[in-house]
Amino acid sequence: MSIEEITELAGGLEGVLVLRPQSGDGSPEIAWGDVFFYYAPDGAVPEATQPFATIVTKDYPGDEASRLDRPGAFRLNIAAGKDAFARWAEEGDPSAADVLRAHPVYGDAGWLAVVNPGPRTEEAVRELLGTAHAAARRRRERRSALRRP
Repeated sequence: MSIEEITELAGGLEGVLVLRPQSGDGSPEIAWGDVFFYYAPDGAVPEATQPFATIVTKDYPGDEASRLDRPGAFRLNIAAGKDAFARWAEEGDPSAADVLRAHPVYGDAGWLAVVNPGPRTEEAVRELLGTAHAAARRRRERRSALRRP
């Protein structure tokens, strides 16, 4: 799966806002080239909410285990939740391609990661993106209900 295929898949889900930081848009330079997926049916970046999935194209400080400094390497990160995390997370080298692993930094929070997803993980990636999207939608609906008078 390419970055564009994943972006089309996740961005095609109902109410998804896709952010692609780039030079000149006010985003930090470290995020340029990465992709962030939010459940945001109003089209505005939600406040106090994390994306339900991200694609990172480079190592971040303190997050080098996936070795994204290699040509063509990228990592899809999905807020899978504890149940899906327990079902899908595999042990092993966090830089191995096409294997679902605990996110090297946010695994304890139920995030899964896959470097260069491919045929082995495609079905799981599709399912996990749907699950993460549905959870983000439910969170937003709960928060909206709490704000209503």
